Amino acid sequence: MPADRPKTDSAEAVLKTLQQDGRFFKVILSSIADGVFTVDKERRITSFNPAAERVTGVPASQAMGQKCYDVFHANICESGCLLEHTLRTGEEVIDIPVRILNSKGRTVPISISTAVLRNEDGKVLGAVETFRDLSAIEDLRKQLERSFSVEDIISKNAAMLKLFALLPDVAESESTVLIQGPSGSGKELFARAVHSLSLRRDKPYVIINCGTLPPTLFESELFGYKKGAFTDAKRDKLGKLALAEGGTVFFDEIGDLPPQTQVKLLRLLQQKEYEPLGALKPVNADIRIVAATNRDLKKLAAKNRFREDLYFRLAVIRFEIPPLKERREDIPYLVDHFIRRFNARKGKNLLGLTPRAMEVVLNHDYPGNVRELENIIEYGFAVCRGRAIDLEHLPVELQEKPAPAEPPPVAAGRPRLRAIDEPTLIREALELHGGNKGAASDELGIDRTTLWRKMKRYGIR
Repeated sequence: MPADRPKTDSAEAVLKTLQQDGRFFKVILSSIADGVFTVDKERRITSFNPAAERVTGVPASQAMGQKCYDVFHANICESGCLLEHTLRTGEEVIDIPVRILNSKGRTVPISISTAVLRNEDGKVLGAVETFRDLSAIEDLRKQLERSFSVEDIISKNAAMLKLFALLPDVAESESTVLIQGPSGSGKELFARAVHSLSLRRDKPYVIINCGTLPPTLFESELFGYKKGAFTDAKRDKLGKLALAEGGTVFFDEIGDLPPQTQVKLLRLLQQKEYEPLGALKPVNADIRIVAATNRDLKKLAAKNRFREDLYFRLAVIRFEIPPLKERREDIPYLVDHFIRRFNARKGKNLLGLTPRAMEVVLNHDYPGNVRELENIIEYGFAVCRGRAIDLEHLPVELQEKPAPAEPPPVAAGRPRLRAIDEPTLIREALELHGGNKGAASDELGIDRTTLWRKMKRYGIR
């Protein structure tokens, strides 16, 4: 009998440890801010922490024993359940954004991560899902967008915010608007915003690029023509002004307007009428005109290269769009905007830019302005295989410009949106692939040697 005593003591100790572990496990789950629930192999819920109750609105007593999809109503439950995928393949899922319906029928944005639960022998017991409520982040994003955007124009620059404040009143007026600014600065976005916010928003919006057609064809495209007006005029043709009736006409790069056409446009602005080629009488026009140029029309007029009277007719209301290099505080917001746009368009889930990539992007001079920044981000999406755009995913000409040791002076309080911590990215990639360096380097979009060197630098085991 005494010989059996150690075994009894050992069994009692194990039982006591398991009970303690269970209590510890429960305490830990209760203290976590993220929602956590576990399921067995049949996807029946076996634990449901207080944060999960709070986000879903379902008490743990009701959730226990239920199938996860009967409690956790996510928009992916029917088409591609992440928990089912993890149970079937053993693959973990990290930080995937989805939406759920809580018990009150309200949509809640969350991010989901899943992992398999195994015993000491490696046998699958079930799976765990953690999720984070993103409502506060989404609300903050919406507030930022409302504060610093009009239509698709995003800016925190003081000069741009003044234009934002003017836009609604300008749009509701019938005044002609002239938008001046360098190429790629967003002039067409302002023109479209004038139309979208106006009483003509439900009528046509017609774009006329003044620099793309030769002068001989420009007037026929603009004003239209009557049958027999010239040799090839076999029938009447409506011009773009007629197609825009009741709406808005946007003259892009109006500084390139042919001199002979400038006279006819002046008549259109003064008398609200024009004559199609070969017509015997003028046609009345009910249109609003918005024009844009990357040239200084006032200086061109002083050199007799643009009609001065036409300039003053166009510049009833004038918007000056500053180049991107003069509003660098907008770059993080624009990067975030383009990241979200390309994620949606290309079906990816990139987190953003690494700190060193963001630093290079912040310090570029942008001769191509906002359009160039958008092209840089699109290039990064095309070549990046990881979760964040790094320096090697930027165009070659940017890679050749080393980032300064100290960041440039910026507006106080400017957030560095989407600048992702590199050690965290590496740890997440390694965890995602169970420590497999080859798979982790593919996930990060770098070669294995670079990953090994970075792990050594950051002391990552």
